[in-house]
Amino acid sequence: MQVLFKLFFKFTVLLDMVLMQIDFNNLNMNQLSFNSEFEAKIGNFLDEWFSDSKTVKVQTSGSTGTPKVFEIEKSKMVNSAEMTCNFLGLKEGNTALICLPVEYISGKMMVVRSVIRKLKLIVADPSVKPVEHLNNEIDFCAMTPLQVENSLDQLHLIKNLIIGGAAVSESLKNKILQVLAESDTQTTIFETYGMSETLSHIALKQIAPQGEEYFKAFENVDISKDERGCLKIFAPNVNSEILQTNDLVDIKNGNRFRFLGRVDNVINSGGAKIFPEQLEALVKKEIANEALFLGIDDESLGQKLILVIEGNPSEELNHKLSNIGYQEKFHRPKEIIFMEKIPRTPNGKVNRIELKEALPHKN
Repeated sequence: MQVLFKLFFKFTVLLDMVLMQIDFNNLNMNQLSFNSEFEAKIGNFLDEWFSDSKTVKVQTSGSTGTPKVFEIEKSKMVNSAEMTCNFLGLKEGNTALICLPVEYISGKMMVVRSVIRKLKLIVADPSVKPVEHLNNEIDFCAMTPLQVENSLDQLHLIKNLIIGGAAVSESLKNKILQVLAESDTQTTIFETYGMSETLSHIALKQIAPQGEEYFKAFENVDISKDERGCLKIFAPNVNSEILQTNDLVDIKNGNRFRFLGRVDNVINSGGAKIFPEQLEALVKKEIANEALFLGIDDESLGQKLILVIEGNPSEELNHKLSNIGYQEKFHRPKEIIFMEKIPRTPNGKVNRIELKEALPHKN
């Protein structure tokens, strides 16, 4: 594949794997070789990025609605990349690893950060175990919670890790802290808050080495709440419009916020409003399985609270579930359903819409 810029590239051998590495600090070749479908997609994006067009196309995940494709200004993506690189202290020549689909903003921004900061970008096909063959330290990586769950034994090799695409469960946070304590590593890990319209994230919350409860917004990002209590974002460096979310939040000190749940996920059961994300965080402190609370139509309650667990039931799991200390009586699910695999979008997010449609609707 021909590209309209000069790049030096080399192949790095990691154990029995050969991963492509693009060195954006040495622009002395005009041809790259792409040996996998994912590498080819990165090549196509680089063609698009270095073209004369002032915009690139980005696809939304579809986790909260119908997927859509829209165009984003390259200059705004550069601003977003600069914010993240500056915050993490990334320098020219540092190494980064991309293991997220490049169709979505998360993958595209990994490439853009590498371009503008002149990083060495290692390319690993997106999978649930993206760094299983990594044996050298890298300076930066972005993963989903599911990828981190399957990469715990390699986290000590990553100096700066950001986790996005879904909320990080309390269970996973505890596992992260345990493995890092055992390795005596200097790894710093953040949970991200953002969306396609904010060009990846506009706020970070540290998980390790010190856990934080509130996300901290970047500089030049103003946050507020609407009359529903949902977050409003004005980040002119990445989007000229005020972005209205459906995320219920608690704001502290003007630039910090705590996510409570999505307003469209709120369950009304017997007149009580229930925030499923908060209950899921409670459950995931006790079990490692994916767990989702849903409201199913019910004649007497309006919505009946159910809990969907990914995996198979067991005596140990049932015991843990029965002993969870819910704050309110109506927080305890009326029914628990086990599902072999919970539906997810292509970039790993849990798909609540598809899950609800797949369940039997009982009255």
